[in-house]
Amino acid sequence: MNWTDRAANQSPSVRRSQARSVEQARVIVVAAQRLLQESGEGFTTQELAKEAGVALQTFYRYFAGKDELILAVIEEAIIDGCAEMRSRAAHLDNPLDRLRLYVTGAIEALAGSNPGVTRFITAEHYRLHQLFPTELAAASEAFAEMLLPEIEAAVEAGDLTSSDPATDAWFVTQLSMATFHHYAYVTPTDPITVVAEQLWAFCLRALGGASNDG
Repeated sequence: MNWTDRAANQSPSVRRSQARSVEQARVIVVAAQRLLQESGEGFTTQELAKEAGVALQTFYRYFAGKDELILAVIEEAIIDGCAEMRSRAAHLDNPLDRLRLYVTGAIEALAGSNPGVTRFITAEHYRLHQLFPTELAAASEAFAEMLLPEIEAAVEAGDLTSSDPATDAWFVTQLSMATFHHYAYVTPTDPITVVAEQLWAFCLRALGGASNDG
């Protein structure tokens, strides 16, 4: 289940009005996103309830605690990021071009992000991975699932030689995520766009492709 499913199944009363429940839970997640953008660090559940305009007991109706909420924020960030990149790639006809945009776009997102938020999410991601490994693995699958059809189509077109596209999509996802988390804290010596292209060049070679520069 993703975070909306989990929130909507917290109690029988919630399940009876699932659509409304998901929307109210989303209001809480969006409020958490606003607080993070403003402070770039943690916040109390009381502050969150005030920002969302809900009673504290309403928060606990959908989330067992703050950890579950931060997990939902991370999941939503991945979902939103994938949707934004799909939209940007919609005009591209070549699956290799779409794949390149997805890999580089994931890293280039650092350039326009709030450093405090990025660092907080990175730190929380590693901490929460110990508590919710299955949920975080499922969340990252959204990125891998976006890559998979492009890898398969590029193999079909003869541009890649991947023998196991699903496994390769998983490894590209893990490498992209690790690179993003690394540069959340470390200032690159090259522009982040250069780092993104270096990552793409590495992934392209790993997938059995030839450089399509120039």
